[in-house]
Amino acid sequence: MKYSKITGLGHHVPERIVTNDELSKMMDTNNEWIIERTGIEERRWINPETDTVANMAAKASRMALDRAGVKAEEIDFIVFATITSDYYFPGSGVLLQRELGLESIPAMDIKNACSGFIYALSTADQFIKSGMYKKVLVIGAEIQSTALDLTTRGRGTAVIFGDGAGAAVLEPSDEQGILSTHLHSDGRFAEELYVKDPGSSRPHEERQPEQILDTSGFKVYMNGNLVFKHAVVRFMEVINEALEANNAKKEEIDLLVPHQANLRISNYIQQKMELPDSKVYNNIMRYGNTTAASIPIAMSEAFAEGKINKGDLICLAAFGSGFTWASALIRW
Repeated sequence: MKYSKITGLGHHVPERIVTNDELSKMMDTNNEWIIERTGIEERRWINPETDTVANMAAKASRMALDRAGVKAEEIDFIVFATITSDYYFPGSGVLLQRELGLESIPAMDIKNACSGFIYALSTADQFIKSGMYKKVLVIGAEIQSTALDLTTRGRGTAVIFGDGAGAAVLEPSDEQGILSTHLHSDGRFAEELYVKDPGSSRPHEERQPEQILDTSGFKVYMNGNLVFKHAVVRFMEVINEALEANNAKKEEIDLLVPHQANLRISNYIQQKMELPDSKVYNNIMRYGNTTAASIPIAMSEAFAEGKINKGDLICLAAFGSGFTWASALIRW
């Protein structure tokens, strides 16, 4: 059986840098408060006149394709992870297909929030191993900024999220690549981190724009303390699951790339695993939480910085809305 191997990584973030000091002019917060609770110093927000989820994904994809030495027309499957599609429907996968000038190939959208990229990676991995597809483009891309409540009422989430896109090209290989992926969910906590609307399970009148008076359901709700408590447990569980599945020890990890949710969570996991700073990659300080885009953006940057090299053992881990959590162990 063939392995699937990541042969190219790419990312794109908007030009606009939004600092904590800028946010402090919009709401009752300050740089120290944000850094203490999240570790975030700045984030990128889109220009609504020029940026879309699909065109950011296309820019990230072109970088990944170039690094892989693969032409866009060679791609035979797209797996696109996002919870912020450009349209309510269709999904952004077909829009990326259009951006890249591709015809007829399938495009699948995955809506697993912060765990979305690993879910998408796992999906692509299975298709390649089955022999159904040969060159798969895996995307994580999000625009959160345009939905944030930029008032003191919404500061608990407004200071956290940013925009961006990351991409990976997967191809079959005789050498080890993606060793295993591990996916989990627990829907009992779905309403602890969610955006309620525009949901379909509403009376007819509540789904008609002219009748919508209460827009609070369109904002992100997050029970931050509960999310944190579950995240630190599930992160450790799913990382250990990946290590045990491959008879590997934590000391063998060359680089851990966690979902960039909160620097406090990443630091907690690093401490529990007794990993040095050189073996954990964080960029939440610069970009905030970019949901499904956070892991591929971080991987792309780490690769560019020479922190991912041939033969390295790379561990990816994520936790987020759903609740969902996931991990992947990769031999580079």
